[in-house]
Amino acid sequence: MVNGVWQTEIHTAEALVPEPRACEGEMAIEKLKRHKSPDIDQVPSELIKVGGRTIHSEIHKLINSIRNEEEFPEQLKELIIVPICKMGVKQTSNYTGIPLLSTTYKIVSNIPLSGLTPYTEEITGDHKCEF
Repeated sequence: MVNGVWQTEIHTAEALVPEPRACEGEMAIEKLKRHKSPDIDQVPSELIKVGGRTIHSEIHKLINSIRNEEEFPEQLKELIIVPICKMGVKQTSNYTGIPLLSTTYKIVSNIPLSGLTPYTEEITGDHKCEF
C-alpha cells in the first residue's frame, strides 16, 4: 500500500506461439486426406487442395482471425455423427459414432498443434510417455 492506495501490478502474457504463417496453412492443407466423404460443410478436401492461392489465402485469414479474436466461428463447431455398425448383430449396443468434422476445421485445428510441438519438445525433452 502506497499513500493509502493499494497498488497492483498487472502482467500481460505475450503469446509464446507466433502468429501462423501462410506456409503452415499450406502444410495443414497438404495433410488433408483425399477421397473421403464430404463433411458437414459439403466441401471435399480435394477442392481445397486444388483451390489455389485464393482459397488458401482466405483460410489463412480465417486462422488468424480465430487466433486474434480467440473465438471459433459457430459453423466450425458443428459436426455430424454417423452411426456405424460394428461387427455382429445390428443392435443399439453394436454401433459406434464416427464424427464428420468440417474440412476447414481440420485445417484450423492442425495449425496450433504444429506450432506447439517445438515448445512441448523443449519442455519434455527426451521424456516421452509410453503406453
